[in-house]
Order: sequence, then structure tokens, then C-alpha cells
Amino acid sequence: MRWIKQTYLLITVATALLVSCRIARPYAPPAPPSGDLFRGASTGDTANMASLPYTQIFTDTILQGLIAEGIHNNPNLQIAYTSIQQAQAYLQQSRLAFLPSANANASAALSKLADIQGGKGTGSVPQIQLGLTTAWEADIWGRLASTRRANLAALLESEAYSRAVQTGLVASIANYYYLLLSLDKQLTITNQTVELRRTTLETMRALKEGAVVTGAAVVQSEANLYAAEVTIPDLRQNIRETENALSILLARSPAPIPRDSLDDQQPLPVLQTGIPAQLLQNRPDVQESVYAFRNAFELTNVAYASFYPAFTITGSGGLLSAGFARFFATGALFGNVAAGLTQPIFNRGLNRTQLAVARANQQAALLTYQNTLLVAGQEVSDALYLHQTALEKMSTRVYQITALQRSVEYTQELLNNGFANYTEVLTAQQSLLSAELSSVNDRLQQLQAIVNLYSALGGGWR
Repeated sequence: MRWIKQTYLLITVATALLVSCRIARPYAPPAPPSGDLFRGASTGDTANMASLPYTQIFTDTILQGLIAEGIHNNPNLQIAYTSIQQAQAYLQQSRLAFLPSANANASAALSKLADIQGGKGTGSVPQIQLGLTTAWEADIWGRLASTRRANLAALLESEAYSRAVQTGLVASIANYYYLLLSLDKQLTITNQTVELRRTTLETMRALKEGAVVTGAAVVQSEANLYAAEVTIPDLRQNIRETENALSILLARSPAPIPRDSLDDQQPLPVLQTGIPAQLLQNRPDVQESVYAFRNAFELTNVAYASFYPAFTITGSGGLLSAGFARFFATGALFGNVAAGLTQPIFNRGLNRTQLAVARANQQAALLTYQNTLLVAGQEVSDALYLHQTALEKMSTRVYQITALQRSVEYTQELLNNGFANYTEVLTAQQSLLSAELSSVNDRLQQLQAIVNLYSALGGGWR
């Protein structure tokens, strides 16, 4: 047994020496781009609407129910969850890689030596073997540890991806919902306009009877009525298509969507963007890119370790006998323990290729992270300015609609008294309809700007 003790001592000493020579580089997170990531950032206020749950951003209870249904049923989100399960399995496997492997084997053979091998005159010799083999690789250069860390980063990356999918899902459901409300409002305005133009047409016919206007005015009024009516089928088509698109997000078959009205929506009075650095904490896609860089970094460490020798310890033991009768005899027991180093010398450039690819992937991951941050800043800046311009247009649009309503009333009165041309009435009516429809778009822009800002800041996954 002395040689076994010497072998264990040699293995222990060699392992201790080699462990001190780890070549894996310590991880350092990538540095974010310098300067403010988005325009209009406050310098010290850390209050951020992204930290609020969507129920506090969207107060419409019907919309809240639709978002909850989408989070529970949306297929894309469910697919993202399966990627988490896959990453968890790979992480568990990389943890088990530190343990020794074990394999049981059993065999039976019947052999006869050739005459020239000394088997002349001997019969067939049975041989029965039952044994256990084991192998363990010492993680000298940190290859297994780097693989484990890479798989952990992949798991965190997949979790961040699922949060990014949920953030996008919440924003898409809210935007489709608000679009439906705006289309409903535009359809209502158009229907009201059609009724008013029917009244105008009747007025024109009466004025023609009184020789106040000509037949051209009646025909033009009729055409003006049809111009409003012809837009109704398109509005209904847009409503149907929007309902169908929203149904798919909810994992429903295309069907009508219950909803409130545009006038009843209560947007946030104050939009709190926090500080740009919070994008690193709140944006799931930014977190995803950070973990992707960590994964690529650790895989580069794995590629470096492939250039160094692998230190393995193997052992086997069991029973070996020339027949069943002596199979459990003391002399049938065998065993061995071995330790060895395997140094790659020439493998047709495989290790160099793996290292070059790993370095390139790490650089690509770094650039992706930096670009993701820049895009995040752009999205916040765009949403902020979109909200600002919506408020400016809404403020001015009120005066425009009030003036056009008066214009329609005045020109109609002048026409009735013979002091105005019918084209002035028609022009005023067309301008009023256009302004009213634009006011709906202004309101939609305001609501969707809030949705986009909430999503751009990283809200919706909490």
C-alpha cells in the first residue's frame, strides 16, 4: 500500500503547485459611454417612473386587465421563459463538471489462443469482468470555473431577455389599446360630421328653391357629404385590424376588444425620468447586453485555458475471473489509480481558432452593449420630445378648433342671408373635420409618448 500513499502524495503536491498558476483573467464590467445618455436629463432627481408597476402608469382598469392577460398568455413571453429553463440546465451541468465521472461496466468473453501463441491443445478460455471506472479533472487553469461563470451569465442574460420581452409586450398592448380608442373617437367625429353635412345638404336644397344658391352648390354639398362617408369603411377596417393585432398579443383568436373611451383616459401629470445612469439598472436589454459580454469574456478564458495541459486522475477496479466459479475469490479483485497531464501540441489550429473566435465575440458583445445604451438614450430622448410636442399641439389645437367652429357658424349664417359663397361653407366644414381628427391624433401622441417613455426607461417588467 506504500505506493498508493506515494501516488496520492505526488498528486496532492502537483495539484497544489498547478492551482497557483491559474491563467483566467478576472472579469471587469464594460464602461458605459461618457456623457449624458439622453437629452433633458435631470442632474440629481433619481425619482424614475420605470420603477413603478404598470398599474400605476395605466389607470384604465380595462387596460390593466389586458396587460395582465398578455403577460400570462403571450406566446413570445412563454418562449422566452423556455430559454431560461435551457440556461438553467446548462448551468447545472457545468456545476457537476467539477465532480468525478463514474461508469460501471460488465463483460463476458470466450477466447482461444492461436497455436503460434501457445494455445495448441488448449480449449476456449472464458473471461468475466465486472468493474467501475472513474475520472476526475483538476480545474488547474480555471477552465471549468470559467465555463460555469459563462453559463451563469447566459442564465442571467436569458432572464434579462424575458424581462425585455415583457417590457415590449406591455408597451405594445398599451399602444394598441390607445390606438383603438383614438380610432373609435375618429369614427364618432366622422359620423357626427356626416350628420351635419346631411343637414347642410338639406339647407342647400332649400336655398336653391329660394334661388339663393345654384344647383352647383347642392351638388358640391352632396359631394362633400360623400367625402366624409367614404372614410368610414377605412376607419372600421383599421379598428378591426387593430383588434386582431391586439388579440394575437393576448394569445386570443381575433375578436372584439373591450375598451373605455379616449376622453376618460388620465395620463400621468408628471413624467419622472430619473438620471441616465439608471438605464443600466432598469433597461432589461441593457442588462442583457452586459450579461452577454460577461458570457463572451468567460468563454475567452475557456479558450485561453485550452492551450494548457489538462491534469486528470483516473481509477478503475472490479472483479476479473476466468469463470463463474472463482469470480468472487480474493484473487479476482483488481484496481489501479493513475494521474496524467495532457498537453496539446498540434491539433490543426483548433485552439487558435477557438481563441480568435472567442476574442471576436467578446469585442462584438462590447460593441453591442455600447450601442444598446446609445439606442436606449435615443429612445428616451425621442419619447420625451414627442410628449412635449404633443402638449404644445394640443394647446394650440383648442384655439384652432374653436375658431373653425365659429367660422362654420358664421359662413353658414352669411350663406343663408345671401352674403357668402357656398364654397366658403364647405371649406370651413372640411377644415373643422381635419382639425378635429388631428386633435385626436394629438391626444394619441401624448398617450403613446408616455407608453414609449415608460418602456424606454425600462419599465413594465416589475
